[in-house]
Parts: sequence; C-alpha cells; structure tokens
Amino acid sequence: MSNTKIQAWAAHAKDQPLQRFDYEAGPLGDEEVEIRIEHCGICHSDLAMIESEWFPTNYPVVPGHEVVGIVTAVGPHAKGRKIGQRVGIGWHTGSCSHCNFCLGGEQNLCTQRQPTIIGRHGGFADRLRAHWSWAVPIPEGLDPAAAGPLMCGGGTVFLPFVINSIKPTDRVGVVGIGGLGHLAVKFARAWGCEVTAFTSSPSKREEALSLGAHKTVSSVDKAELKAAAGSLDFLLVTVGASLDWDALIGTLAPKGRIHLVGVVTDKLQLKSGALLSWQRGLSASPTPSPRLLATMLDFAARHQILPQVERFPMSQVNEALDHLRAGKARYRIVLDADF
Repeated sequence: MSNTKIQAWAAHAKDQPLQRFDYEAGPLGDEEVEIRIEHCGICHSDLAMIESEWFPTNYPVVPGHEVVGIVTAVGPHAKGRKIGQRVGIGWHTGSCSHCNFCLGGEQNLCTQRQPTIIGRHGGFADRLRAHWSWAVPIPEGLDPAAAGPLMCGGGTVFLPFVINSIKPTDRVGVVGIGGLGHLAVKFARAWGCEVTAFTSSPSKREEALSLGAHKTVSSVDKAELKAAAGSLDFLLVTVGASLDWDALIGTLAPKGRIHLVGVVTDKLQLKSGALLSWQRGLSASPTPSPRLLATMLDFAARHQILPQVERFPMSQVNEALDHLRAGKARYRIVLDADF
C-alpha cells in the first residue's frame, strides 16, 4: 500500500529559496507506479520553472524531472513494471494512450501529455508517481547515480539523431558544451560521426576534445565561423542563447540541417536566402517517447555514455541551484535523496 504523503522541496514564489514541502498525493492511479527516488538531476528547465522564465509559474512547484528510483507500488492495471525494479522518469509522466501519436509510438507529441513539473509536483522529493509507460527501466550497466540526466538531457540530444536519420559518415556540429551539449558530443562520437564542438568559452575547447569532439570552433568568432563554412551535414544547437544564426547556417553543406533543442526565448533573427539557396533545413524537437528513451538508455549502456556530474544531497538543493545559476556546473548536477 502506497503512503499518500510525499515529502518534497518546493519553490513558493519567484526569487525565493526552496523550502521543505509535504503534500497529499491521494490514491495511486490504476495504471500508475510509484517510485522511491534515489537520485534526481537538475536541469535548466527546473530553474526556468522556479524563476517563471517561460511563463508565470503556478506556485508552489516541486521541480525535478531527471529521476532515478526504485518502484515501490504498482497500480492494478500497470504493465511491465514490478516492485523493486529501478526505473527512470523524465520530462513527462503521462499521455492519453489513445491518440494517433500515442498509438504511433510518439507519446511525446500527444496533446494531452503530462509534464512532470507543470501542473503537478516533480522529483525533488522522496517519491514520484507516473504512468507505467513513462517509468523506463534503467539498464544494469548504467550507474544509477549518474543516469538521471539521461532521462531529459540525454533523450533530448539523442532524438535528433533518430528523426533526422543521421549516418555514421555524417559531419556533425554541436553548439554549446554544457549540460546538453557535452552529452551530444558523446552521442555523436559513439554514433560514428566526425564531431565539431562550437563553444563561446575558450576554456571549454580542450574539454570538448576530451569528451570526444574531433575539433572545435568558436561560436562567437566570425573568422572561425567563416572558415567552417560548408563543412557540416548537421548542426545541433543545445543552448538557449541568441546566436549569429546566419553564420551558423553558413557552416552547413548543401542539404545540411540546423536543429534546435535549446529553448531560445528571443526571436530568431535569420535570413532565409542561405537556407533556400542550398536546400538547407531548420528544425527542432522536444524530449522523446518512452520507446526512444529506452533505446537511448540501451545505447548509452553499450557505449558507457554518462553525463559528467556533480552531486549534492537533496537537503542542499538551494546550494546546488546557486551553483547552476552561477554557471559553475560541470556539467550536470545530481541530487541524492536524503529524506
């Protein structure tokens, strides 16, 4: 029998530290599972919700959507999950299960999808509930203490390789060597691609090479961007900053594609000529479906792709958030549950 009271850390207002917050979760749904949280990554999306960056947040909000934990309760109609199993939960905890996208295996595009931290409470807590299909088993070969960020960040940068049919012979660029970008470099290298890392930070160029990039380019140096013109088949933008979009598009070969996974809140300022003239494409994608999350985890286990993490006890969540705000995270922060 599941305990209905969940212990958590919540933001009660913008620009305020998180505080301990307990809430009643109610009865476990028929198709839900409940997990005892072991670890939860911190993503910039958590910070965006805490600080009402995207839209006005409905407080209190319990952030956390890069969760790894052990199944402790299973609803009577939940399938394929059992008590004692280690699973991960990412940006979504549910979808309708009957629309065309759900039936087609693209539950991440369901119009009734349920984000983990919007309209409900997330994983900065001792327990979390989700529809069984979104509680994805963690492969034995992955370190659970570092696997949490794969559930959001890992899936986010893996999906573009699949939907864009990236080939091992492709020349791939990754813009931004941060929480998403450092994982993208690792996935692209394991995919077999020639990898170019774009960064605005000179100090990260050596780090990018150590992560698997074959070469680096400054994302803010016009001469370096011009020298890279026409050299890439695919360019994955992992940051939310305003960039020199025309120069970045210019790094693409004919029929190349620039793909966004970072949330850019400013308007994109670009000219269409460089896209039209060379049949280049511009696209974007969210986090993936449960099936592709499972595929990503299997790929990560096979190639031992894990984020570079810094760990804090969950009771030090405010210190961890300040570390992220200061831009000091290298490259993902993971909270260890200590309730």
